[in-house]
Amino acid sequence: MSQMPAAIKGRVIAISIAAAMGGFLFGFDTAVINGAVDALAGDVSGFDLNVGLKGFAVSSALIGCAVGAWFAGPLANKYGRVPVMVISAALFLISAVGSGLAFGVIDLIVWRVVGGLGVGAASVIAPAYIAEVSPAKIRGRLGSLQQLAIVTGIFVALLSDALLANIAGGAAQPLWGLDAWRWMFIAEAIPAVVYGILALRLPESPRYLVAKGDIKAATEVLTTVTGEVNVDAKIKEITGTIHTERSESLSDLRGHRFGLKPIVWVGILLSVFQQFVGINVIFYYSTTLWQSVGFDESDALTITVITSVTNIVVTIVAILLVDKVGRRIMLLVGSIGMAVTLGLMALAFSYGTLDAAGAVTLPDPWATIALICANAFVVFFGATWGPLVWVLLGEMFPNSIRAGALAVAAAAQWAANFFISTTFPAFAEIGLTFAYSFYAFFALLSFFFVLRFVPETKGRELEEMTEEVIVQRRGRPART
Repeated sequence: MSQMPAAIKGRVIAISIAAAMGGFLFGFDTAVINGAVDALAGDVSGFDLNVGLKGFAVSSALIGCAVGAWFAGPLANKYGRVPVMVISAALFLISAVGSGLAFGVIDLIVWRVVGGLGVGAASVIAPAYIAEVSPAKIRGRLGSLQQLAIVTGIFVALLSDALLANIAGGAAQPLWGLDAWRWMFIAEAIPAVVYGILALRLPESPRYLVAKGDIKAATEVLTTVTGEVNVDAKIKEITGTIHTERSESLSDLRGHRFGLKPIVWVGILLSVFQQFVGINVIFYYSTTLWQSVGFDESDALTITVITSVTNIVVTIVAILLVDKVGRRIMLLVGSIGMAVTLGLMALAFSYGTLDAAGAVTLPDPWATIALICANAFVVFFGATWGPLVWVLLGEMFPNSIRAGALAVAAAAQWAANFFISTTFPAFAEIGLTFAYSFYAFFALLSFFFVLRFVPETKGRELEEMTEEVIVQRRGRPART
């Protein structure tokens, strides 16, 4: 990294930050409803959501996320990475205004799904684009910006929700001519416009330009953005990988094992494991946990904000380490840490008792243990599986299938997110011990999955990403 000219280094960092704004909106959009949902569940302008509709209103965006992720890859291959970013920004803007001005639960859900389409597309395009414009030696750090942007977006959404509610005296109270909860949604229009403006100023991916035959434009991007010295050799290398298969389509992902190429299955399972450890339970349903360890309901938002700040800090730590330590070892450490902390949370809740209101309470020292383990779990996830899955999804696939494979993996991630988010209430009915044991089991399983199937990609050029999975399955580490 020290050999890279300062101007080139600064330019690629700025471009990657701009592209990662999609991740910021990703986090903002998925978290913003937290501040509004209680107002919507009450008798507000005819919404008065029952339990079923309340849950669906929260999770409906995830449906759009899966669809948006699925189609983003083919659209990016046909029209380019930058146009898909602009489309995502437009979808965010439409969703923000539509949700804020919704007149009933049906159109609110529709606008949330529209926003989900933008989130899903951004979750595919940002990591792919950042990987394709980044020099190999700092690609891991720049790819981690996606997760940093996501957790920052979550934090800003929670903060803006709290600010608007405090100004109005409650999410259901009037503010500037509208109920405060409506402004919570409309606030997303600001970063959406910023993202659209930044996206319009981004250079197109050099690998997309080569695929479309625009060698002149690709040469300029490789020279001015990535600082490539031997541009002709790089373009020849890119051309060779792109032309190893016909023009990409989802059919190119097919393989002999279970219908898909092994590398595609690795991407899908990385995505599923990232969600099946239950990270979103901590953020979506944290109130139940904090109250069970003795906190008042009024403190829940403050604690959640503190947890989101912790997530930001440990993501920064991951950015500093990923290109030095490597992807595999960090994932392995994260898996063990999550398995231990989730297992201890499951054990702690086995000592829980139900009070007169039906809420779970924990005796000492298990209340303290649960609190410490919940935050330690966030640390282990935020420093490893949170950012590194996005890094790997952006860089592990060959050029010839990258956008399509990333689209399928991201769609699987959103489907897994939807499953975990919607099943937690049912799991909690069975018992929180069962719920956290379920997540601990998948955290432990993820360790053996990474050990057996996930290749090390640190320091490798994207054009080298072809046979890593086969090498890893034979028990030999991929060369670095």
